[in-house]
Amino acid sequence: MDSVSKADFDQLQGVWSQTYLEADGIVEPPNDEHTAPGAVCIFERNEFRVVKPDNTLLLMGTFELDATTSPKSITWVDSIGDDAGKALPAIYELTDDSFRFIAADEGQPRPTKFKTIVGLTMREFERAK
Repeated sequence: MDSVSKADFDQLQGVWSQTYLEADGIVEPPNDEHTAPGAVCIFERNEFRVVKPDNTLLLMGTFELDATTSPKSITWVDSIGDDAGKALPAIYELTDDSFRFIAADEGQPRPTKFKTIVGLTMREFERAK
C-alpha cells in the first residue's frame, strides 16, 4: 500500500457514528437494514462491522482503499447480507473527524461525485467520542 493510502487507512481505524444516509436519491430512506439508532461502524485493520448499541451485528465485511485516485476510491465487500461477496465500488472523503462515501452496486461504474441516483448509496460519519 502506498504511503498516502496507508495514512488514510490508519486514520479510518476506530469507531464512527453515522450522521447521514442517502440511497437511490432518497434522503434517510425508512427501510435501511444496515442502520439503527445509535449504531456505529467499527474499522479494525481492513475489516468493518456495523453494530447496534446492544452489540447486535447489522453488517460486516472488508474494504480496500486507494487514496492516490481522484476522487479517492474505496471498494467494499460485505461478508453477510444481500451484497455478500460482491465488490461495491465507491469514492470517499476523510478528515480527522468525518468520513463519507458513496457506493455503487456491483458491476456499476465507480461514482465520481457525492450525489445519489438509483443504485448509489451515500453515508456520512463522524468519529465517535
